[in-house]
Amino acid sequence: MFLRHSLNVLVVLSLLLLVFGLAWEYSTRQYLQGFSDAIVPKPATDEQKVEAILGWIEHGPPHQGLLPPENPLSSRDPRRNLNYTALLRVCGSAVNAFVNLSLSSDIEARRLLLLDANRLTKHVVAEVRLGERWVVVDPTYRLFFRDASGAPLTKEQLRDPAVLREATQHVKDYDPIYSYESTAHIRLRRLPLVGRWLRAGLDRFLPGWEEKVNWTLVVERSSTFTSIVAAFALFVCLLAHLVLGWYGRKRLGSSGAGA
Repeated sequence: MFLRHSLNVLVVLSLLLLVFGLAWEYSTRQYLQGFSDAIVPKPATDEQKVEAILGWIEHGPPHQGLLPPENPLSSRDPRRNLNYTALLRVCGSAVNAFVNLSLSSDIEARRLLLLDANRLTKHVVAEVRLGERWVVVDPTYRLFFRDASGAPLTKEQLRDPAVLREATQHVKDYDPIYSYESTAHIRLRRLPLVGRWLRAGLDRFLPGWEEKVNWTLVVERSSTFTSIVAAFALFVCLLAHLVLGWYGRKRLGSSGAGA
């Protein structure tokens, strides 16, 4: 009885969290749509949209200068990142703002982590899909990577040190350690205990899994993450409720047959 009551409470809490997450997601989408409509020209090509977003990050209207008090640098709420100048100078939150505005402007975009030899993140950039290619943008430096002819560059091309040097030679203070030998879209190692082994298992049994699904919204929009976690929790609770009910009926049926 206690277990069933506890499951009922968890179902209700999960449902409430899901409703909250979906309302938050809707509010965030509406905010971002209005924001992108104001800064991205229409009609425009995808390249022009990317340049417009980078231009706004660089030369946009004054933002609030002070950081919010609660752990701002780890924020995944784009509404906050778009409204603090200091956050737009940090690679993680700058990419968060860029990716969310790009997605609201109908541009496929995702974050890209540049990793060191120990697979720790040394910098974060973004990729946008132009035609059949994912090309690299660095919102922190307001940089659209291009070769000498002006063609956008992919991460595969930027693995060549000569190509990277050429693309960044006019960027002031661009750190040469931001290279592309090792990259990832999501850091599973941050998950306690299972992260390292989970990536190894996925790489072995589902090669290319990281490229086939755009995971960016899950990790770059708090409202999306909340909605997904709530939906998963509700599914697990309902499943446990069904299993408990099935087990109870089976046990009662067996007891009745014995009597």
